[in-house]
Amino acid sequence: MPDTTKRGRILLAVTGLNPQRWRELLSAEREVTLEPDGLSDPTIDYAVVWKQRPRILSSLPNLKAIFSIGAGVDHIFTDPGLPDVPIVRVVAENLTQYMTEYVVWRVLDHHRQGMQYRAQQAKRAWHEPPQPPAGDIAVGIMGFGNLGRAAAKALLPLGFRVNGWSRTPAAMDGVSTFHGKDGLTPFLNATDMLVVLLPFTPATDGIVNYALLRRLRRDNGLGGAFLINAGRGRLQREVDILKALEDGTLKEASLDVFEQEPLARTSPLWAHSKVFITPHAAATSDPAHLVGPMLAQMAAFERGEPLQNLVDRAAGY
Repeated sequence: MPDTTKRGRILLAVTGLNPQRWRELLSAEREVTLEPDGLSDPTIDYAVVWKQRPRILSSLPNLKAIFSIGAGVDHIFTDPGLPDVPIVRVVAENLTQYMTEYVVWRVLDHHRQGMQYRAQQAKRAWHEPPQPPAGDIAVGIMGFGNLGRAAAKALLPLGFRVNGWSRTPAAMDGVSTFHGKDGLTPFLNATDMLVVLLPFTPATDGIVNYALLRRLRRDNGLGGAFLINAGRGRLQREVDILKALEDGTLKEASLDVFEQEPLARTSPLWAHSKVFITPHAAATSDPAHLVGPMLAQMAAFERGEPLQNLVDRAAGY
Protein backbone atom coordinates (compact mmCIF):
# COMPACT_ATOMS: atom_id res chain seq x y z
CA MET A 1 0.00 0.00 0.00
CA PRO A 2 1.28 3.51 -0.78
CA ASP A 3 2.35 5.69 2.14
CA THR A 4 -0.37 8.35 2.41
CA THR A 5 0.60 9.73 5.79
CA LYS A 6 2.70 12.62 4.44
CA ARG A 7 0.65 13.56 1.41
CA GLY A 8 -2.09 16.17 1.20
CA ARG A 9 -5.37 15.00 2.65
CA ILE A 10 -8.50 15.16 0.46
CA LEU A 11 -12.01 16.19 1.46
CA LEU A 12 -14.51 14.40 -0.80
CA ALA A 13 -17.56 16.67 -0.57
CA VAL A 14 -20.38 15.41 -2.79
CA THR A 15 -24.16 15.29 -2.75
CA GLY A 16 -26.52 13.48 -5.10
CA LEU A 17 -24.12 10.63 -5.93
CA ASN A 18 -22.54 7.67 -4.21
CA PRO A 19 -19.03 8.65 -3.06
CA GLN A 20 -17.79 5.10 -2.45
CA ARG A 21 -16.00 4.46 -5.76
CA TRP A 22 -14.48 7.97 -5.76
CA ARG A 23 -13.24 7.45 -2.20
CA GLU A 24 -11.83 4.03 -3.00
CA LEU A 25 -9.78 5.28 -5.97
CA LEU A 26 -8.60 8.50 -4.33
CA SER A 27 -7.54 6.51 -1.26
CA ALA A 28 -5.02 4.57 -3.31
CA GLU A 29 -2.66 7.53 -2.99
CA ARG A 30 -4.15 9.93 -0.45
CA GLU A 31 -5.99 9.96 2.84
CA VAL A 32 -9.63 10.80 2.10
CA THR A 33 -12.39 12.01 4.38
CA LEU A 34 -16.05 12.78 3.73
CA GLU A 35 -16.22 15.30 6.57
CA PRO A 36 -13.64 17.77 7.89
CA ASP A 37 -12.49 17.39 11.47
CA GLY A 38 -14.30 20.51 12.64
CA LEU A 39 -15.00 23.71 10.72
CA SER A 40 -11.32 24.70 10.54
CA ASP A 41 -9.64 21.38 9.82
CA PRO A 42 -5.93 22.19 9.08
CA THR A 43 -5.19 18.73 7.63
CA ILE A 44 -7.14 19.15 4.39
CA ASP A 45 -5.14 20.28 1.36
CA TYR A 46 -7.53 19.47 -1.49
CA ALA A 47 -11.30 19.21 -2.03
CA VAL A 48 -12.93 17.01 -4.66
CA VAL A 49 -16.50 18.20 -4.98
CA TRP A 50 -19.87 17.83 -6.62
CA LYS A 51 -22.61 20.15 -5.33
CA GLN A 52 -20.78 20.43 -2.04
CA ARG A 53 -22.69 21.38 1.11
CA PRO A 54 -22.70 25.19 1.49
CA ARG A 55 -19.78 26.58 3.50
CA ILE A 56 -18.13 23.21 4.07
CA LEU A 57 -14.99 24.61 2.41
CA SER A 58 -15.12 28.12 3.76
CA SER A 59 -12.79 27.89 6.77
CA LEU A 60 -10.26 25.20 5.84
CA PRO A 61 -7.00 27.12 6.46
CA ASN A 62 -4.68 24.97 4.31
CA LEU A 63 -7.00 24.23 1.37
CA LYS A 64 -4.87 24.58 -1.77
CA ALA A 65 -7.26 23.68 -4.62
CA ILE A 66 -10.77 22.51 -5.44
CA PHE A 67 -11.36 19.82 -8.08
CA SER A 68 -14.75 19.48 -9.77
CA ILE A 69 -16.05 15.98 -10.41
CA GLY A 70 -18.20 17.18 -13.32
CA ALA A 71 -17.32 19.03 -16.52
CA GLY A 72 -19.40 21.99 -15.35
CA VAL A 73 -18.42 24.14 -12.39
CA ASP A 74 -21.57 26.21 -11.86
CA HIS A 75 -22.49 23.89 -8.96
CA ILE A 76 -19.38 25.10 -7.14
CA PHE A 77 -20.25 28.77 -7.46
CA THR A 78 -23.62 28.33 -5.73
CA ASP A 79 -21.71 28.01 -2.44
CA PRO A 80 -21.86 31.37 -0.60
CA GLY A 81 -18.78 30.39 1.42
CA LEU A 82 -16.57 29.46 -1.51
CA PRO A 83 -12.93 30.17 -0.53
CA ASP A 84 -10.53 32.03 -2.80
CA VAL A 85 -8.41 29.08 -3.96
CA PRO A 86 -7.82 27.67 -7.47
CA ILE A 87 -10.64 25.63 -8.99
CA VAL A 88 -9.73 22.88 -11.46
CA ARG A 89 -12.10 21.74 -14.21
CA VAL A 90 -12.13 18.07 -15.06
CA VAL A 91 -10.73 17.37 -18.53
CA ALA A 92 -10.49 13.69 -19.43
CA GLU A 93 -10.34 11.81 -22.69
CA ASN A 94 -13.29 9.56 -21.91
CA LEU A 95 -15.50 12.49 -20.92
CA THR A 96 -14.67 14.21 -24.21
CA GLN A 97 -15.26 10.96 -26.10
CA TYR A 98 -18.68 10.47 -24.47
CA MET A 99 -19.76 13.99 -25.40
CA THR A 100 -18.46 13.63 -28.94
CA GLU A 101 -20.40 10.39 -29.34
CA TYR A 102 -23.57 12.05 -28.08
CA VAL A 103 -23.26 15.04 -30.42
CA VAL A 104 -22.51 12.91 -33.48
CA TRP A 105 -25.35 10.52 -32.59
CA ARG A 106 -27.93 13.27 -32.28
CA VAL A 107 -26.72 15.18 -35.35
CA LEU A 108 -26.87 12.04 -37.47
CA ASP A 109 -30.25 11.00 -36.10
CA HIS A 110 -31.77 14.38 -36.92
CA HIS A 111 -30.00 14.50 -40.28
CA ARG A 112 -31.15 11.03 -41.29
CA GLN A 113 -34.67 11.84 -40.06
CA GLY A 114 -34.80 9.25 -37.31
CA MET A 115 -37.86 10.75 -35.61
CA GLN A 116 -39.87 10.59 -38.83
CA TYR A 117 -38.85 7.00 -39.52
CA ARG A 118 -39.70 5.91 -35.97
CA ALA A 119 -43.13 7.54 -36.30
CA GLN A 120 -43.62 5.79 -39.64
CA GLN A 121 -42.61 2.45 -38.14
CA ALA A 122 -45.26 2.80 -35.44
CA LYS A 123 -47.83 3.30 -38.22
CA ARG A 124 -46.30 0.62 -40.48
CA ALA A 125 -45.91 3.31 -43.14
CA TRP A 126 -43.46 2.78 -46.02
CA HIS A 127 -42.25 6.18 -47.18
CA GLU A 128 -38.81 7.55 -48.02
CA PRO A 129 -38.52 11.32 -47.54
CA PRO A 130 -35.96 13.33 -49.54
CA GLN A 131 -32.54 13.12 -47.92
CA PRO A 132 -30.11 16.05 -48.34
CA PRO A 133 -26.37 15.31 -48.23
CA ALA A 134 -24.42 16.25 -45.11
CA GLY A 135 -22.65 18.98 -47.05
CA ASP A 136 -25.91 20.88 -47.37
CA ILE A 137 -26.34 21.06 -43.58
CA ALA A 138 -24.44 23.39 -41.23
CA VAL A 139 -23.98 22.30 -37.63
CA GLY A 140 -23.32 25.22 -35.30
CA ILE A 141 -21.54 24.46 -32.04
CA MET A 142 -22.23 27.08 -29.40
CA GLY A 143 -19.43 26.78 -26.87
CA PHE A 144 -16.17 26.08 -28.67
CA GLY A 145 -13.89 24.85 -25.91
CA ASN A 146 -12.40 21.36 -25.53
CA LEU A 147 -15.73 19.58 -25.94
CA GLY A 148 -16.93 21.74 -28.81
CA ARG A 149 -13.70 21.40 -30.75
CA ALA A 150 -13.68 17.63 -30.31
CA ALA A 151 -17.25 17.41 -31.62
CA ALA A 152 -16.33 19.60 -34.60
CA LYS A 153 -13.34 17.38 -35.37
CA ALA A 154 -15.65 14.34 -35.51
CA LEU A 155 -18.34 16.02 -37.64
CA LEU A 156 -16.06 17.42 -40.34
CA PRO A 157 -15.07 14.04 -41.86
CA LEU A 158 -18.76 13.16 -42.14
CA GLY A 159 -19.17 16.03 -44.57
CA PHE A 160 -21.11 18.51 -42.45
CA ARG A 161 -20.31 22.17 -42.60
CA VAL A 162 -19.39 23.24 -39.08
CA ASN A 163 -19.67 26.64 -37.42
CA GLY A 164 -18.31 27.47 -33.99
CA TRP A 165 -19.27 30.29 -31.62
CA SER A 166 -17.41 31.27 -28.48
CA ARG A 167 -17.14 34.24 -26.13
CA THR A 168 -13.64 35.04 -27.36
CA PRO A 169 -11.94 34.26 -30.70
CA ALA A 170 -11.16 30.58 -31.35
CA ALA A 171 -9.91 29.39 -34.75
CA MET A 172 -9.98 25.83 -36.14
CA ASP A 173 -9.14 24.56 -39.60
CA GLY A 174 -12.25 23.70 -41.60
CA VAL A 175 -14.62 25.48 -39.20
CA SER A 176 -16.25 28.88 -39.68
CA THR A 177 -15.77 30.55 -36.31
CA PHE A 178 -17.63 33.47 -34.76
CA HIS A 179 -17.26 35.11 -31.39
CA GLY A 180 -18.77 37.60 -29.01
CA LYS A 181 -22.08 39.42 -29.11
CA ASP A 182 -21.49 40.76 -32.63
CA GLY A 183 -20.78 37.29 -33.99
CA LEU A 184 -23.81 35.55 -32.50
CA THR A 185 -26.46 36.51 -35.05
CA PRO A 186 -24.26 35.72 -38.09
CA PHE A 187 -23.43 32.37 -36.47
CA LEU A 188 -27.10 31.53 -35.91
CA ASN A 189 -28.17 32.71 -39.35
CA ALA A 190 -25.65 30.28 -40.88
CA THR A 191 -26.68 27.30 -38.70
CA ASP A 192 -29.26 24.57 -39.37
CA MET A 193 -28.52 22.39 -36.32
CA LEU A 194 -27.57 24.18 -33.12
CA VAL A 195 -25.46 22.17 -30.67
CA VAL A 196 -25.23 23.88 -27.26
CA LEU A 197 -22.17 23.04 -25.16
CA LEU A 198 -21.85 26.31 -23.26
CA PRO A 199 -21.01 26.52 -19.57
CA PHE A 200 -23.60 28.05 -17.27
CA THR A 201 -22.73 31.56 -16.09
CA PRO A 202 -24.81 34.66 -15.31
CA ALA A 203 -24.15 35.73 -18.91
CA THR A 204 -25.50 32.47 -20.40
CA ASP A 205 -28.51 32.06 -18.09
CA GLY A 206 -31.51 31.46 -20.39
CA ILE A 207 -29.56 32.24 -23.55
CA VAL A 208 -31.37 29.49 -25.49
CA ASN A 209 -34.66 31.35 -25.72
CA TYR A 210 -37.23 32.02 -28.40
CA ALA A 211 -35.47 35.10 -29.77
CA LEU A 212 -32.25 33.12 -30.24
CA LEU A 213 -33.99 30.15 -31.85
CA ARG A 214 -35.76 32.44 -34.33
CA ARG A 215 -32.36 33.39 -35.76
CA LEU A 216 -31.53 29.83 -36.86
CA ARG A 217 -31.68 28.97 -40.56
CA ARG A 218 -34.79 27.00 -41.50
CA ASP A 219 -34.59 27.11 -45.31
CA ASN A 220 -32.73 23.82 -45.80
CA GLY A 221 -33.22 20.35 -47.19
CA LEU A 222 -34.43 19.02 -43.84
CA GLY A 223 -37.31 21.45 -43.63
CA GLY A 224 -36.37 23.29 -40.48
CA ALA A 225 -33.95 24.03 -37.65
CA PHE A 226 -32.84 21.68 -34.89
CA LEU A 227 -31.68 22.13 -31.29
CA ILE A 228 -29.31 19.80 -29.39
CA ASN A 229 -28.53 20.89 -25.83
CA ALA A 230 -25.96 18.86 -23.90
CA GLY A 231 -24.52 21.83 -21.98
CA ARG A 232 -26.43 22.92 -18.90
CA GLY A 233 -30.17 22.94 -18.27
CA ARG A 234 -30.36 26.55 -17.11
CA LEU A 235 -29.05 27.71 -20.48
CA GLN A 236 -32.48 27.01 -21.95
CA ARG A 237 -36.00 28.26 -21.47
CA GLU A 238 -38.19 25.21 -21.95
CA VAL A 239 -41.38 27.17 -22.47
CA ASP A 240 -39.65 28.90 -25.39
CA ILE A 241 -38.46 25.61 -26.85
CA LEU A 242 -42.02 24.29 -26.76
CA LYS A 243 -43.27 27.45 -28.43
CA ALA A 244 -40.60 27.14 -31.12
CA LEU A 245 -41.54 23.52 -31.79
CA GLU A 246 -45.23 24.34 -32.03
CA ASP A 247 -44.89 27.25 -34.47
CA GLY A 248 -42.22 25.67 -36.68
CA THR A 249 -39.28 27.76 -35.51
CA LEU A 250 -37.76 24.40 -34.54
CA LYS A 251 -38.42 21.16 -36.36
CA GLU A 252 -36.99 18.92 -33.62
CA ALA A 253 -34.98 19.02 -30.42
CA SER A 254 -32.68 16.65 -28.52
CA LEU A 255 -32.37 17.63 -24.86
CA ASP A 256 -30.01 16.02 -22.35
CA VAL A 257 -30.25 18.77 -19.71
CA PHE A 258 -33.15 20.64 -18.15
CA GLU A 259 -33.96 23.68 -16.04
CA GLN A 260 -34.83 21.37 -13.15
CA GLU A 261 -33.51 17.84 -12.87
CA PRO A 262 -34.84 15.22 -12.84
CA LEU A 263 -37.31 16.53 -15.41
CA ALA A 264 -40.77 16.65 -13.81
CA ARG A 265 -43.03 13.79 -14.85
CA THR A 266 -45.67 16.39 -15.71
CA SER A 267 -43.44 18.18 -18.23
CA PRO A 268 -44.95 18.29 -21.74
CA LEU A 269 -41.49 17.61 -23.14
CA TRP A 270 -41.76 13.91 -22.23
CA ALA A 271 -44.57 13.14 -24.64
CA HIS A 272 -43.74 15.66 -27.36
CA SER A 273 -43.40 13.95 -30.73
CA LYS A 274 -40.57 16.26 -31.82
CA VAL A 275 -38.41 15.94 -28.68
CA PHE A 276 -35.79 13.33 -27.83
CA ILE A 277 -34.88 13.16 -24.11
CA THR A 278 -31.91 11.69 -22.28
CA PRO A 279 -31.42 12.04 -18.48
CA HIS A 280 -28.26 14.20 -18.34
CA ALA A 281 -26.37 11.20 -19.67
CA ALA A 282 -24.40 12.66 -22.59
CA ALA A 283 -21.09 12.60 -20.71
CA THR A 284 -21.19 10.89 -17.32
CA SER A 285 -18.27 11.42 -14.95
CA ASP A 286 -16.54 8.07 -14.47
CA PRO A 287 -14.19 7.95 -11.46
CA ALA A 288 -12.09 5.24 -13.09
CA HIS A 289 -11.03 7.78 -15.72
CA LEU A 290 -11.13 11.01 -13.73
CA VAL A 291 -9.41 10.20 -10.43
CA GLY A 292 -6.04 9.47 -12.05
CA PRO A 293 -5.69 12.93 -13.64
CA MET A 294 -6.78 14.56 -10.37
CA LEU A 295 -4.14 12.71 -8.35
CA ALA A 296 -1.51 13.45 -10.99
CA GLN A 297 -2.30 17.17 -10.79
CA MET A 298 -2.01 17.15 -7.00
CA ALA A 299 1.37 15.43 -7.19
CA ALA A 300 2.61 17.82 -9.88
CA PHE A 301 1.43 20.82 -7.87
CA GLU A 302 3.40 19.59 -4.86
CA ARG A 303 6.48 19.38 -7.10
CA GLY A 304 6.03 23.06 -7.89
CA GLU A 305 4.29 22.69 -11.25
CA PRO A 306 1.26 24.86 -12.09
CA LEU A 307 -2.27 23.47 -11.96
CA GLN A 308 -3.88 22.84 -15.34
CA ASN A 309 -7.45 23.51 -16.59
CA LEU A 310 -8.05 26.26 -14.07
CA VAL A 311 -11.42 27.96 -13.89
CA ASP A 312 -11.51 31.67 -14.70
CA ARG A 313 -13.55 32.99 -11.80
CA ALA A 314 -14.39 36.21 -13.63
CA ALA A 315 -15.78 34.30 -16.61
CA GLY A 316 -17.40 31.61 -14.41
CA TYR A 317 -15.86 28.63 -16.20
